[in-house]
Amino acid sequence: MRVYVPLTLPALAEAHKTGELGSGPFVAYAVTPALREWYVSEDVEELEYAALGQAALASLRRLAADPGAARRRVVVAVDVPDGAASVGQDRGPEPSAPGEVTVVSGVPLAKAAAVHVDADDAEQDVAAAAQALAAADGGDDDAQSVVDGADDHELLWYATQEIPNLVGQGA
Repeated sequence: MRVYVPLTLPALAEAHKTGELGSGPFVAYAVTPALREWYVSEDVEELEYAALGQAALASLRRLAADPGAARRRVVVAVDVPDGAASVGQDRGPEPSAPGEVTVVSGVPLAKAAAVHVDADDAEQDVAAAAQALAAADGGDDDAQSVVDGADDHELLWYATQEIPNLVGQGA
């Protein structure tokens, strides 16, 4: 199963240093029944893109909680064995978390398929989105518009061999 793990650049640097994305359990995003229902598509690539988008939002939440981190969303795509990720029974089809799964065991960073990171030119919009996130969660439409502005920036694809260069930029 392909899962998308939301991180920040400092968290990616730590994963690079330890060789592990997480020791488990940790939250990731994947194509789940709830995501299929929320996104209303049967196209697997579209569904995976939607899961990546949910992970990017979770990365933004991590940035909001870590004011010292570079203002770039980070998502690591990794394939985990069947059964290593599960949809929480208490979360189910919760609309605020479509695609959310719990990875129950550690995942070596070496198993990553790719890393998705904002370009440098996204930092200003991502910083504004991280700052507006709490207000957007509270129902402020203007703040939601600022948060949505981060989505105007596509995450760039990086091969796992490029991680040392990425963490050198933001760690």
